[in-house]
Amino acid sequence: MARFFRKFRLNSLSKSKIGKYVVYAIGEIVLVVIGILIAVGINNSRERSILEAKEQTYLKGLKEEFETSKRKLIQLMEVNERNYEGAKTILNYTNNPNENLSEKEFSELLSRSFSFDVYFNANNSLLNEMINSGSLKDISNDKLRKLLTNWEAILKDISKQEGELGEQRARVLDMFRTNANSIKTIFQLSTTSPETEFLQKENYVSNLNLLASLEFENNIMMFYLVSYSTSEAHYKPLLKELNSILDLINNEIQ
Repeated sequence: MARFFRKFRLNSLSKSKIGKYVVYAIGEIVLVVIGILIAVGINNSRERSILEAKEQTYLKGLKEEFETSKRKLIQLMEVNERNYEGAKTILNYTNNPNENLSEKEFSELLSRSFSFDVYFNANNSLLNEMINSGSLKDISNDKLRKLLTNWEAILKDISKQEGELGEQRARVLDMFRTNANSIKTIFQLSTTSPETEFLQKENYVSNLNLLASLEFENNIMMFYLVSYSTSEAHYKPLLKELNSILDLINNEIQ
């Protein structure tokens, strides 16, 4: 009987030790799991901080680029408007014997309308770098990311329109590359620039005959229409798109 109770006590002690070991082991496992979760959380937090800092750097760079592009576009729109307003004025004098225009006035109108070509050169170096490196995904705002993705396609459409405008401008200027008319006269009588100030104001060839030319009128008309369309159907919507992008960028910058 004594041996039985002794054996019972030993078994109870053994079971008690096993129970304590199991509890200890479970506690160790729980602590390890908690440690892993904390480490993962810290790592994820660190990665998020790195990504957020990277995004902020991109956003600030994009803001600078698009603000520069906006300034360029506004200046270009002013040039284009001056061009088509000048062309519209010339149209009022074509095939209209009741309107008198001096050679100097005609030269100044031509100079103001056709001296400057129109081409929008957007600042896209950072955006192109982001697209090529796949970093556009780091922009967390879905709407902004979509607008940035579509930006290149919009610029291609603008470039196509500007190409058509350049062709119409060239057709007008080609009429001064003949023996009938003189581009030199335009430089002689319009506002002088450093490279043309040596030209004398006298002894010029008149270009007023162009006002009676139907070909000239047609070319001026086409230039005016394409230039006006470039402003209304392309540049103004582009400016609106630029403002939308800048608004989203400013909202995301912390």
